[in-house]
Amino acid sequence: MKYRRLGESGMKVSVVSLGSWLTFGTTVEKSRVVEIVRTAYDAGVNFYDTADIYGRGLAETCLGEVLKEYRREDLVLASKCFWPMSDGINDRGLSRKHLIEAVHASLSRLKTEYLDLYQCHRYDPETPVAEVVQTMDDLCRQGKILYWGVSCWSADQISEAVRCSEHFRSHPLRSNQPPYNMIDRSIEAEILPVSARLGVGQIVFSPLAQGVLTGKYSGGKIPDGSRASNESINQFLLPRMTPRNLAMVDELREIAQEMDCSLAQLALSWCLRNPEVASVIVGATSPRQMTENVGAASIELPDEILQRIESVLSRKD
Repeated sequence: MKYRRLGESGMKVSVVSLGSWLTFGTTVEKSRVVEIVRTAYDAGVNFYDTADIYGRGLAETCLGEVLKEYRREDLVLASKCFWPMSDGINDRGLSRKHLIEAVHASLSRLKTEYLDLYQCHRYDPETPVAEVVQTMDDLCRQGKILYWGVSCWSADQISEAVRCSEHFRSHPLRSNQPPYNMIDRSIEAEILPVSARLGVGQIVFSPLAQGVLTGKYSGGKIPDGSRASNESINQFLLPRMTPRNLAMVDELREIAQEMDCSLAQLALSWCLRNPEVASVIVGATSPRQMTENVGAASIELPDEILQRIESVLSRKD
């Protein structure tokens, strides 16, 4: 395993991390979660990401039960809040009230006294950024969180948060969690350069484009039991299964074979080619899948391969 600093913080995270969206506490039974986490931990994964909204608390509860068997100091545990957790008018967003109540609830479900990283799951237009920054600073000073970050914020929103933290001399914003993969490269234009200048690291999710970049849907086929076949969770995946993307995947598969790695490993290592990406968050439904994903940490893509990949990705229909 390799490790990178999270932005300009001193904390290091494994370049491959384990997420729990759409899996832990819902589609994957606890006994399998135990095996997946053990496989990840034994491979050197120290960063585990979740959120209160995943399964409406079920993912945090499941992860808390499993991770209590490990030494807390060896873990980098992250959660997020923003989305409504009930019908309560204040049980949502990034107000001071909700942030403080939400972190207490997450700590309880995760069976821990502190979070290494607490993230604003989306930008809240109804709460002043200054209120968010000062609340996160208070939580840091109280020791309930060690670092704070955001998810899916724009470059301007990230800049505003950094300006506020500098103005109030607060604990600084250290991370952003955006989608990033060979199909969705939208963060490259503004978010990556702005974040690099401001010391904000990237922890990217969906590095395999919801599974499209694993090659399992080659030819548009949808295997039984796959995410695409599950109508309750496939709404983010199906729009990515375009003829162009599937044809691109077939070309990338040939490059992966030349590199003697899986297509998934090629896609993950491609994301990690950028030093601003501290970690790629992967989901796993089996230990075998986790082992394959972790293998990407040891793959270095030479310039010639990167150029060929770029040629495939930039090709017009």
